Amino acid sequence: MPRVKSWDERGSASIEFIAAGLLLLVPLMYLVIALSTVQNAALALEGGSRHAVRVFVQASGEERAFARATTAVEFAAADAHLEQPVSTRVRCTPVPADCLRAGSSVTVTVSTRIPLPFIPDLFGLRRFAHIPVSASSTEVVSRFHA
Repeated sequence: MPRVKSWDERGSASIEFIAAGLLLLVPLMYLVIALSTVQNAALALEGGSRHAVRVFVQASGEERAFARATTAVEFAAADAHLEQPVSTRVRCTPVPADCLRAGSSVTVTVSTRIPLPFIPDLFGLRRFAHIPVSASSTEVVSRFHA
């Protein structure tokens, strides 16, 4: 009977597993952390814009409406522990000068830039490692608004 050559199975499978695992696991974990950071900011901005437009259209005057909308966005950003500045923009149609006119559409847009986690400030990399995130919500002023 012919003899079959057997391969030497002794080796370093555990070292290969650890090396391959680290090469795959470290980037995957970084991706999960980065995506969860961006998702946290996106959900906070979406909730902030939604609440800001709701309190805006229910306010009694435009000055009070702008203040309440800004406060709603600030609360949402603080609740999500966002440390970056958040900008709030209010747009009214069809008459931009009269936002609280019955039947007007009010759109609140909230935006910020989220830095990627664990980026060193080597050669100014941190300045460029940001992801822009924004959300907007629209609501119509009630025809019964006083």
